[in-house]
Amino acid sequence: MNRPDPLAAPAFAAGAADAAQPAGARWRTVLGVFKLRIGVLIMLTAIAGLAIVPEGSVSAAQAVILALSVLVASASAGAFNQYVEADSDRLMKRTRGRAFASGALPRSGGWMAIIVGLLVLAVAAAAWWVNVVAAVFVLLGALTYAIVYTVGLKRRTPWNIVIGGLAGSFAVLAGAAAVDPAIGPQALLLALVLFLWTPPHFWSLAIANEDQYAAAGVPMLPVVVGRARAARIVHANAVALVAVSLAPMAFGAGWAYAVGAVLGGAHFLRKTHVLARDPRRETAMSAFFASMVQLSALIVGVLLDATLR
Repeated sequence: MNRPDPLAAPAFAAGAADAAQPAGARWRTVLGVFKLRIGVLIMLTAIAGLAIVPEGSVSAAQAVILALSVLVASASAGAFNQYVEADSDRLMKRTRGRAFASGALPRSGGWMAIIVGLLVLAVAAAAWWVNVVAAVFVLLGALTYAIVYTVGLKRRTPWNIVIGGLAGSFAVLAGAAAVDPAIGPQALLLALVLFLWTPPHFWSLAIANEDQYAAAGVPMLPVVVGRARAARIVHANAVALVAVSLAPMAFGAGWAYAVGAVLGGAHFLRKTHVLARDPRRETAMSAFFASMVQLSALIVGVLLDATLR
């Protein structure tokens, strides 16, 4: 006798309810699969990588195509993550409402074809209209998040997000390669900043949701080493991040970047210091949001420097 697919029943029930939803609600369900808020952030880091290159040129059309390629590739990786993680997402309050986890959308071969097709389209567009080096970095960023992090590391090691953080670094390098395939020191340093930014950003969120990750059996850092020690690691990592974020000034980054790096970094360090002394959900979420402020300040600084050059 064939065993029923554990996803089939919720998919059927939710699908019937979804048919009665307004068109706007259905579209929000579909778009939620692609993690577009994260995708936009990744796209902005690619634009920052493009803008931080001091010499070289890229047409407006190439810049737009590169940005959209990174966004679409990130959306593909985000959808793959939700597709693969549907079972564990269902165990966490924070993620159980996601489309595949709730059954609002079926986990079908058709969706996998869409996910793969979007990645192929993004990489092909970058290769054809920008250059092959930029396209390779677009591909590496998506595969790092989808395969290395989601499939290979997430359930095996508390350091999963450290290596997974390379996805953001590859976006920076894709932007820089669009201008000049020979990656320079400023772009490499900004990629390193993104690599160091991801762990304290995500670990802060993991501390706030430690019980949910434990219930889902995901070995995020606070689940393995405890909330207090994880908070101290977050602060130490933030110190390293802020120190490295100042390094581009030695290679020609301008005053706007310097202001963003100093002010954003100081704000983040203040919040992680509080978290290390008092590791609660509230202080963890405060550090999480401060990490967004810090990265936004860096990106704005890079863009202002490029405008004023």
